[in-house]
Amino acid sequence: MSPNTCWLCKIFRAEENGISSKVSLEEVLQWSQSFEKLVTSKYGPMIYKTYLKTEHSDENIEFWLACEVYKKITSQKKRISMARNLFTSYIQPQAPNEINIDSPVRNAIIRNIQEPTQSCFDEAQRIIYMHMERDSYPRFLESQFYQQLKHSLQTNDN
Repeated sequence: MSPNTCWLCKIFRAEENGISSKVSLEEVLQWSQSFEKLVTSKYGPMIYKTYLKTEHSDENIEFWLACEVYKKITSQKKRISMARNLFTSYIQPQAPNEINIDSPVRNAIIRNIQEPTQSCFDEAQRIIYMHMERDSYPRFLESQFYQQLKHSLQTNDN
C-alpha cells in the first residue's frame, strides 16, 4: 500500500504536521519497551493520540496529558479553572469527552471539585493510564499504524 493511499498515513500526516520526519527510529523502538516510555517520550503522546483517534478513544490520552499539566499548576485560581474544565470535558456524566471511570472515583471528584487539590484527579488519571496500558497500548504496538511507522524509519536508516 503506497503512502498516498494509506488512510492511516493521511491521518498521520494531517494530524502531526510532519512529526514522522522528526521522530527517530530509536524513539519509536523504545515505545515497544513500555507504555511509560511511549507517553513520556517527545513525540510518543502525539503519535499515540493519532492512533487512538482511529479507535475513537483519544479522550484517554487527552485527559491523561491534561492531568499532567494540571498537577503542575501552582496558582489556586488557575487550578480551580482547569479543574472545572477537566470536570466538564471528561468527568461529568455525558461530558463531550467522557472517560471510563467508576462511580466512586467520579463521585469523589464531584465532592472535591469545589476546592480542587493538586491530586484530585490522580485516581481517575491512574485508572485511565491503566486502561491505556492494558488495552489500547498492546493494540497500538501490533497495529499497522505503528508497524508502518517503524518500517518506514528502518527503511530510511538503511
